[in-house]
Amino acid sequence: MDLNGFCTAELQVRDGGGEVVACKGQCLALQQDKYCCIRAYETPNTCRPTLYSRVFKDACPRSYSYPFDDDSNTFNCDSRAGYLITLCPSPSTSFDDYPLAKLSTSWASDEGFSGFRDGSLLKPVLLNNSNSLLINNFSMYFPAVGCGFYGNASGYGENSISFVIFAIMATVSSTFTRGDPPKIIWSANRFNPVKRNATLQFTSEGDLVLRDADGKVAWSTNTSGKSVIGMSINLVGNLMLYDSKSSIIWQSFDHPTETWLPGQKLSSGQRLIASASTTNWTVGPFYLSLSNSNLYAFIEAPTPQIYGQFFHGGYNFALFKYGRFNLIQDESNSTMVLYVSETNNFQYLRLDSDGHLRVYQWVEGVEVITDDILIGSPGECAYPLSCGNYGICSNGQCTCPVGNDRDLDYFKQLDFRHPNLGCVEATQMSCQSPDLHLLLDLDDVIYLEFAPILADIDVQSCKEACLKNCSCKAAIYRRNSSMLSGECSMPSKIYSLMKTQKQVLSYDFSTFIKVQKLPESPFTSSRKKANQILLIGGPILTATLVIAFFIVLYVRIKRNVLEAGPEEDEEWENSLVLLPDLPKRFSYEDLKSATQNFDVDKRLGGGGFGSVFDGTLSDGTRAAIKRLDRLGQGKKEFLAEVQTMGNIHHINLVKLLGFCAERLYRILVYKYMRNGSLYKWIFHRTSDDALEWGIRKKIILNVAKGLAYLHEECKSRIIHLDIKPQNILLDENFNAKLSDFGLAKLMDRDQSQVMTQMRGTRGYLAPEWLSRKITEKADVYSFGVVMLEVVCGRRNLDYSAPEEAENLLEILKEKAEMNELVDLVDKCNVNMQRHEEEAVELIRTAIWCLYVDPARRPSMSTVVKFLEGATPKEHILDFSFFIPPTQANSTEDLVMDSTSQEASILSGPR
Repeated sequence: MDLNGFCTAELQVRDGGGEVVACKGQCLALQQDKYCCIRAYETPNTCRPTLYSRVFKDACPRSYSYPFDDDSNTFNCDSRAGYLITLCPSPSTSFDDYPLAKLSTSWASDEGFSGFRDGSLLKPVLLNNSNSLLINNFSMYFPAVGCGFYGNASGYGENSISFVIFAIMATVSSTFTRGDPPKIIWSANRFNPVKRNATLQFTSEGDLVLRDADGKVAWSTNTSGKSVIGMSINLVGNLMLYDSKSSIIWQSFDHPTETWLPGQKLSSGQRLIASASTTNWTVGPFYLSLSNSNLYAFIEAPTPQIYGQFFHGGYNFALFKYGRFNLIQDESNSTMVLYVSETNNFQYLRLDSDGHLRVYQWVEGVEVITDDILIGSPGECAYPLSCGNYGICSNGQCTCPVGNDRDLDYFKQLDFRHPNLGCVEATQMSCQSPDLHLLLDLDDVIYLEFAPILADIDVQSCKEACLKNCSCKAAIYRRNSSMLSGECSMPSKIYSLMKTQKQVLSYDFSTFIKVQKLPESPFTSSRKKANQILLIGGPILTATLVIAFFIVLYVRIKRNVLEAGPEEDEEWENSLVLLPDLPKRFSYEDLKSATQNFDVDKRLGGGGFGSVFDGTLSDGTRAAIKRLDRLGQGKKEFLAEVQTMGNIHHINLVKLLGFCAERLYRILVYKYMRNGSLYKWIFHRTSDDALEWGIRKKIILNVAKGLAYLHEECKSRIIHLDIKPQNILLDENFNAKLSDFGLAKLMDRDQSQVMTQMRGTRGYLAPEWLSRKITEKADVYSFGVVMLEVVCGRRNLDYSAPEEAENLLEILKEKAEMNELVDLVDKCNVNMQRHEEEAVELIRTAIWCLYVDPARRPSMSTVVKFLEGATPKEHILDFSFFIPPTQANSTEDLVMDSTSQEASILSGPR
């Protein structure tokens, strides 16, 4: 038996060529308390065999496989077994790193790559692992830093190899963990990747050259003949070529990309340039640059536009969390900006593809976002592409400009499903037709980029100047304090605009967007004449139409009463007809055909108020068609769902394609969700099909984002009131989306709470339901329960379990007080066990959401920021969260205007 061949991936030790040369023990490989039998696992009763210890046990039955394996105290394998035992150095010994290189050295990008879970590949050239502090054999505050060949997940073997500087989690023996991909902090050939079999040469003349597979030079330091004798990389991430006096001849710090490292200076003429996206390293539109003794954030345009400034009020420093910028001058009086870190953790800044300058830190072995430097009081709306070109951003929602007469014809959305992509002109402006240009006055809308080109001018002159200048796309006017004159800006490209109130700004402004009207046609002239006639005959015609309308309405109502049944149903349907902004309305025959006459074989699930069928619409779109079978109970829910889902759009909400309200038929048509409800994936499953940790974490974040949108980004706050796994649906990529808004409640922005009758599902109801005074924090509580179920892999109320284990919250409270939350983490598979520490953090976040006092629960936007690593959470000391009374009941749901557990399954079974 080959022990190395029997070894699982997590325990494998590989050499520089990628070959497996040893099988590590579980403690060394995983660095967790339960695998090392320390702290809470240091006794024979708590330190038990694991899946990993059995690797050794199965291969060598007499092996000493874990600390309390007292029956076997030798490592005695069968004589046929091939294995290698390696002795790892203690933290006090020298580290196995290679931060230096001498002249006449070359490296090839052919073999020896390490692979990671995101599909990326890495082959180090230099590695500095002289970390300042190690815990359990891993660097917790500084990663290993190196340079080498890197291929992203887009395709190894094509034009995808770059020479980069990276930071990575590593052990004292410089072993990487396959689960934690490297963080790229610099790239030499960022815009010119090379193919497989490219080479890096440190020539005898002192030049560092990257050659493609065909031998062509892709990048070079151009340092031949400059007395270079060596190359090294330091722990901060600076790659240096130096001479015999240790003077730096060339360094990566002088060639910034998108990442800014502590100690690195940005000089005049240099740019920090964002990539187009996280996977596309080509040039994006955002960059930082030093200009007029200040640091600015720009978006590329025919004339670059500023969207952020760092130094204010004459100060030569700018502070942010755990760091600062200093405005300094060198010996030649050239101005530059120095980035200073004020933390012991490894830290860097990155200008991300969305224009945000974020602060990243290495905290306890994990990269987290600690600050977003450019965010100010305007928030997300202040960014140039928050709503795309010409989009107007208001509280995170995007709309298009409208005409002075509220005419919507001048602009249209690029994609109505994704309003943040922006708007386009309905009629493209032409410089050959300046007489057709006009300006739309946008009330309470500002454009944050203001570069005045005309001063001491009135607003009318500003508008006329823009109309005479073909490249001008808008006239932005700011009045002086005297209000008699002002300044005029005429940008040649328009990005996102922002809705605001004039009273919140320190200046008075006016914004006018230039558009082109359609040329007047003979038909238009005729229509004008007809309008003149209507001005005379309008009142008479209007009166006639009103009388005719009421006659027709009376006849139709009379006929519907005879055909449709009770007057109550008739009034309800009439009220539905009058609802504004409804989604597409289907006929009953359309949906009958789509489901093959609601064939029982097409039924996906049901209960409560109806059944859900798998259907194919006339255009070939696959849909989940929800038929309300018990209308008497579900009319209000139907109205709520159509109104709510028809007017909101978010990636984490199930899309309502349309509805049917025809006679007694009430049907909702949703986008089909291939993987069904979350309920099917976290309960009643085997270890083979249990969700991995990464998917669970993504689902939790998706649900949090969906709720944050409902609570904080819609015109009226929307409280879902029935958050549970059955109402969380998964698409083919396990992206989670909220569904079933039948119990949703709307709150005006000026309301602090609403009074409503109890509704929802037992086990997910917040304690304030007892008072019937409800806020959006009721959803936060339900979200906390769902988060627990996802992490723990069990229902919050499980009446099939022993009595003492029925209530998950009771067990949670007990484990929290004993500091044994790790016991609650789902042990279904090895992947979950590897991420127990992260899982425990999410359990603590769930506790935060379960406080009895709604005011102490976080908002969903705060939860999102924590899950994304952008903000720390409250330290949990109080475990007196609400525990509902356990009642023996064969069903999970409490009928409180809620559907049963299968009512929201909008896709087929697995």
